[in-house]
Amino acid sequence: MQTKIYGHRGAMGEYPENTMLAFKKAIEAGVDGLEIDVHLTRDGEVVVIHDEQVDRTTDGRGAVKDMDLRTLKGLSAGSEFEDFVNYDADTWIGERIPTLDEVMGLVGQHDIELNIELKTNVFEYEGIEQRVHDIVKNHNYSNKVIYSSFHMPSILRMKAIDPEARIAWLTDKVPLWPIDHMEELALEALHISYKAILKNPGRIAGVEDRIRVWTVNETGDAARLLSHGVETLMTNYPERMMALSRTQQKKIEHI
Repeated sequence: MQTKIYGHRGAMGEYPENTMLAFKKAIEAGVDGLEIDVHLTRDGEVVVIHDEQVDRTTDGRGAVKDMDLRTLKGLSAGSEFEDFVNYDADTWIGERIPTLDEVMGLVGQHDIELNIELKTNVFEYEGIEQRVHDIVKNHNYSNKVIYSSFHMPSILRMKAIDPEARIAWLTDKVPLWPIDHMEELALEALHISYKAILKNPGRIAGVEDRIRVWTVNETGDAARLLSHGVETLMTNYPERMMALSRTQQKKIEHI
C-alpha cells in the first residue's frame, strides 16, 4: 500500500492557508486529498477557516460565529501572509474565506479525498454536523469524505446522522490499544500527531493502514513514517512530500 499525501489546509507552508489558492496549489502538486477546517457563521453558513477568530489569517477582527457570511466574504484571507516567498499582492489580497460548498465544488472536479475537521472543541456550533452532511450529500461526495475532530461527540453525532459516514478521532497521543477505540466507536481511522507516532511506533503495529498522521513537514520524519506504512501523511508542503513519496515508492518497486 502506498501512503497517501494530504495537503494540510491546502499548501499552507507556501500559500495562504485554507484558501482556494492553497487548495489549487496542493491539487497541482498531485495530492491524494485535502485537509480543511470548518466553522459556522452567525447566519448558519459553513465556512473553511482554522481558527475560531479571523484575526490571525485575515485583515479582520472577531469571532467567526459572530459574523454573517457577507461580512466574512469582505475580508482578505491572503493579505496577512506577505512574509511568504510566493506572496503576490495583486492576487493574494483578493483571496477570501471559502465556503464548504465552494471547496466541495473544487475537489469534485479532481476526484480526491477530503478530510473535513469539525472545529467544535471550543464553540458548540449547534447543528453544524447536519449542515456539513447536507452539503456533502448535495455534492454526492460522501464516499470521498472523512470527518474528524478532537471533540469526540461531534464525530459521533455525524455517525448518527449518517451510519455510513467515515469518521476519525483527532488526537495528539497514540492510544494504548488503537484497535479497541476504532472498533468500539466505529472509527474509520485515527488521526494522530506525527511526534506521538515516532515516539511509540510499536503501538500502531497491525493498524498502520488506518492511521493518518499530522502534520509532517520534514522529509526525515516523513521517510520514517512512510517506512512504518501509515495510511496517510498530512503536510503543509505537499509538493515536497509528493516527491518523497514517489521516490520511496520507486525504491520499493525495485526491491
